[in-house]
Amino acid sequence: QVQLVESGGGLVQPGGSLRLSCAASGSIFSIYTMNWYRQAPGKQRDLVATITSGGNTNYADSVKGRYTISRDNAENTAYLQMNSLKPEDTAVYYCNAKSFISSYWGQGTQVTVSS
Repeated sequence: QVQLVESGGGLVQPGGSLRLSCAASGSIFSIYTMNWYRQAPGKQRDLVATITSGGNTNYADSVKGRYTISRDNAENTAYLQMNSLKPEDTAVYYCNAKSFISSYWGQGTQVTVSS
């Protein structure tokens, strides 16, 4: 069992930056692939960024070059650095920990990009 707690969301102006954190507890963090998803009102939940246990990363085209996913296995924490934010990045952002046999979700953190 893994418990995930996201933090770092908030209101930011277009062009600004935020860093989201996902703190994990309850299991061996390093074995999980960590994902960040987002869900805007009335839309489906979409995968934004992935980092594997080995540190390989992948990004949705819409955030490539602006977002950076990372992890600190010693701190059991995953991060999502978001730069050059746009109004269309507004959504609830969710952290997900996934292995071959299980998948866990955090409660989400709201990111609002608006002037």
